Amino acid sequence: MKTPLRLWPGVALLAVQGLLLFGVPAIAPDAELFELPIGLLAIMGGVLCGLLVALWWLFFSRAHWAERVGAIMLMVAGIIATSYVVHVSIAGAGQGMLLYIAAIPGLSLALVVWAVATARLSDGVRRVTMVVAILLACAPWALVRTAGVIGAAGPEYHWRWTPTPEELLLAQADDTPPMVAAAPAPVETPLTPAAPVAAPVASAAAPTVMATAGTTLSTPEVTRAEWPGFRGPDRDGTVHGVRINTDWSTAPPVEMWRRPIGPGWSSFSVHGDLLYTQEQRGDDEIVACYRVSTGEPVWKHRDAVRFWESNGGAGPRATPTLHKNRVYAFGATGILNALDAATGTLVWSSNVASDTGRAVPMWGFASSPLVVDDLVIVAAAGTLAGYDLATGAKRWTGPSYGGSYSSPHRVTIDGVVQVVLLGGPGAISVAPSDGAVLWKHEWEPGPIVQPAVMADGDILVNAIASTGGIGTRRLHLTQGSGGWSAEERWTSNGLKPYFNDFVVHKGHAFGFDGSILSSINLEDGKRNWKGGRYGNGQLILLPDEDVMLVLSEEGELALVSATADKFTELARFPALDAKTWNHPVLVGDVLLVRNGEEMAAFRLALQGR
Repeated sequence: MKTPLRLWPGVALLAVQGLLLFGVPAIAPDAELFELPIGLLAIMGGVLCGLLVALWWLFFSRAHWAERVGAIMLMVAGIIATSYVVHVSIAGAGQGMLLYIAAIPGLSLALVVWAVATARLSDGVRRVTMVVAILLACAPWALVRTAGVIGAAGPEYHWRWTPTPEELLLAQADDTPPMVAAAPAPVETPLTPAAPVAAPVASAAAPTVMATAGTTLSTPEVTRAEWPGFRGPDRDGTVHGVRINTDWSTAPPVEMWRRPIGPGWSSFSVHGDLLYTQEQRGDDEIVACYRVSTGEPVWKHRDAVRFWESNGGAGPRATPTLHKNRVYAFGATGILNALDAATGTLVWSSNVASDTGRAVPMWGFASSPLVVDDLVIVAAAGTLAGYDLATGAKRWTGPSYGGSYSSPHRVTIDGVVQVVLLGGPGAISVAPSDGAVLWKHEWEPGPIVQPAVMADGDILVNAIASTGGIGTRRLHLTQGSGGWSAEERWTSNGLKPYFNDFVVHKGHAFGFDGSILSSINLEDGKRNWKGGRYGNGQLILLPDEDVMLVLSEEGELALVSATADKFTELARFPALDAKTWNHPVLVGDVLLVRNGEEMAAFRLALQGR
């Protein structure tokens, strides 16, 4: 007589797996346990349940040994065979582990459902249907691609035959401005003895520049730009002197224009009626200039290089920097370009990866250039390098530390100008003139966000792990006869930024703790409040009216009070309709937003108008 299968353990494990993967994230999507996001723990729990299902089947199911071993071997063979035919976005996602992590729960589901459905059938039918069930569980992974990850939801799946937004953009009529004769950009008078102009990057084809017909191709001396680069004039995400009408029910943002754009996570720099950003279009990495008033393209500079990785997708990560009559742009593969701001004409180009001996990191070079005196300084995965503004000649290379996706940050402490970079050992400060190390503070390596400087000169730094932010730390810097020292004042887990920058206002810090906004007191690091779900969004501060303008990961705009008493959301407004990691920009009453698919400009009503 045939021994009945012991099915209840497999069914119970399947129920727990479903609860972990779907029930818990739906009930508490932003909860944490042991300081880990509940979504991540749910995925790990789902995988663990899948592995327990395999153990149940092997040792406690009472099935024939041929079926027990055969099913496990077939699942292993099926997932390995599938790995050879999946889309490249699946193969590379999750550091190459997505397929295995995501397929295990599906395979365990197929095994348990098959075992229950065929328990009373003949051995021959059971074994044939077992093969079919396992193959059907593997097949979907050969049919989909991802558009990267989005917040706690994980990978964003699409059928692999559907075109990407970038492919749709490339299929449209070319919006590249027609070629016109461009006058050569004047070269600034070097502040140091002249050095040979750096040659164009050897690995890239000769760059091209297209400019709109009728564009005046002179290069006037540019005064200080309204928004010269990443996170504004001081890289602190703060907009002074602007008060907006926060009653969006009666005075909502008014769309000025909207246009598709190539992928990339750059923000904008702005001067007058011109905005500058970076994007990818096919095999070309682009620095582009558009009109603020209309969104019309003015010029595009192209380098024949492409960066892509499965989590963030294609395109450059950094934001161009404006200084006088030039644009300085750092690409994801290491190309540093100096371009004429009016025409896009190439002035000089250097390969920072080659100059510093650093390989392109996992998520691409992400450092936005910083101009200090007669130097432009960039970070190549934890190695700072300074280049002559006028000629592009490398002036110095700092010490080589571990990985970093943060940008160099200019600070002045005790009257001493220095450049701080988060990454490597934790935080490092160098003299901008020669890259000599002034001080360093050891903490967990690999930050992505910027430090914040307090009114008394203390600095806020953060650390991250593969699971997200670890916390925020306040450092007190002093200069003595033996040099600089960095003393830890406190460390707080009340604000754990990952790649979402935070702002400082009236003795408090405001930013993202996971996917929820949080505020901490800067005296002791204790949390004031936590609330509001905005995914992996970004924000800017309007200190004149104690308001933050938040751009959520889903592309919604929100107004949130920058006050320590409680979380208060004042308004929401739909702006973009896709994953949005790019920093917003506010210049006067014009708000500029973008993501990897489109960009748009909105006019905000100002107070008293």
